[in-house]
Amino acid sequence: MLNPALIAVLGLLLFPRGCFSPGSDPLSAPKFPANNGISQRIALYEAWFGHPRHISVGYNSHDSGAIRRQIRLAKAMGISAFVVDWYGSREPFIDQSYAIVQTTAQEEHFQIAMMYDETKDPNGSTEQAILDLKAFHDRYLVESSSGRTAYLTYDGHPLIFVFPTSGHTDWAQVRTAIRKWEPSPLLIDENLPGQDADAFDGFYPWINPGKAGWAPDGSNWGESYLTEFYSTMQSHHPDKMIVGGVWASFDDSKAGWGLNRHISARCGQTLSDTNHLLQQNFPLHAPPPFVMVETWNDHEEGSAVEDGIPSCPVSGSAQASPHSSN
Repeated sequence: MLNPALIAVLGLLLFPRGCFSPGSDPLSAPKFPANNGISQRIALYEAWFGHPRHISVGYNSHDSGAIRRQIRLAKAMGISAFVVDWYGSREPFIDQSYAIVQTTAQEEHFQIAMMYDETKDPNGSTEQAILDLKAFHDRYLVESSSGRTAYLTYDGHPLIFVFPTSGHTDWAQVRTAIRKWEPSPLLIDENLPGQDADAFDGFYPWINPGKAGWAPDGSNWGESYLTEFYSTMQSHHPDKMIVGGVWASFDDSKAGWGLNRHISARCGQTLSDTNHLLQQNFPLHAPPPFVMVETWNDHEEGSAVEDGIPSCPVSGSAQASPHSSN
């Protein structure tokens, strides 16, 4: 657990106030403006801890008490919603976790959204996505669903994030199926729009070093990737929602699926730089409606912020504050 002083410092680092760049044409207005001109801070949440396939992190994702503590800590850091990674019927443990998080979020006046992990099986991925999303809607988004009012929306429409894997899903067909929901959802996909751009309402960047690739020392934190993402979205896709992305580090060496990829925390500088780049790319009057911290608790890929940001020893003191650049 972080002490109060560290929470305060981390909160300031994650979300400094009033420093978006004056930027571009003051007459331009995004199709999806931020509510009251302030970006809502959300964080990607992994709900698989306690399952034998995953590492031990000191809590179980089925423990409502642990989830309640996480939500309260996130709120103290300025985060108002968790985006929970969800796999449908393929991962019943995670589905059970999701139900607990949604109910607890409502009790704590917090919000929750779902990120749909596409099946890796290219055969029938479209049909699987339609079935999974229908099951999610019927269990978690209907009026009688426990915790339903905690679900994250924009202008009354629930947000469904997508994490693509197989690349074989016909998202236009999926979109046609879920458009029948009342209210219909907004689909938010990863990375820049591709050939199925019309099926999505918005896009978010994901932890990525960019075209230069992963640096052995982790120094390539993603500046070129994020710059290209923001500039391309603003210049070529003004009709789409832009979700900002910030991250502190990445190291997938603990993950069973890891490929020895690294982005160094650099004593907190990586989080500071991704946040600063976001501010540079949006005018003060038009920040993005949402900014996603990637991630709250993915300890297996070394991107978690729930335990704080790695600090570095400095001369004359035991630890640097999380925003040190040493």
